[in-house]
Amino acid sequence: MEDFKDLRVWAKAHELTLNVYQKTRCFPKEEMYGLTSQMRRSAASVGANIAEGCGRRSDGEMRRFLQIARGSANELEYHLLLAKDLQLLDLVDFADLEAKVLEIQRMLASSAATVKGAVAS
Repeated sequence: MEDFKDLRVWAKAHELTLNVYQKTRCFPKEEMYGLTSQMRRSAASVGANIAEGCGRRSDGEMRRFLQIARGSANELEYHLLLAKDLQLLDLVDFADLEAKVLEIQRMLASSAATVKGAVAS
């Protein structure tokens, strides 16, 4: 497997995680163990699962971790929507983060399909 740091999808996921940490700094203290924690964990989970998949022995395992990463991205997408609806994120920040997570979801789906295709060959 290749070094996860060389993957564009991992770099974008890492950047998104940094953005989520920065944007959640201003969330209310009572959300520290609630939405703040959930958003940070789901964001970090995307990049962590990509990295873990790269450390596995087979394309099948890599594909599985890409799918798990996509699930975490979907979870983050919901948390972003919730934060917006609770007025913890303004519309500009929400739109920016949502666009980034949607791009990563597409990249993960494409990457998983490519790995799957390599396995089927």
